[in-house]
Amino acid sequence: MFVLLLALAVLAAILFGFGFLNPIWWVAAAVLVYGVARLGRGRVGGRRRSGSSDLGDYQDYQERRDRQERWDRRYSRRNRARWRREERRGHERRG
Repeated sequence: MFVLLLALAVLAAILFGFGFLNPIWWVAAAVLVYGVARLGRGRVGGRRRSGSSDLGDYQDYQERRDRQERWDRRYSRRNRARWRREERRGHERRG
């Protein structure tokens, strides 16, 4: 992956250099840099998923489920005391 990134960086530099001769090369370099940036923003660590789409769908499901569980734990832990106070106040007003 590093070799590919290095090769694309060199290619972008060459295209930028040719841009002084013809500005269309600057456009080509910008498109290349944009494409590399979009590709690198994919998954964590720049890994690409291999295998069948069913495995990929399940991995996406697991990631969403794990994020939701972490959020639920964090949110409930932070607000548990506030919920108890509100519940006691509600009982005091009614009773």
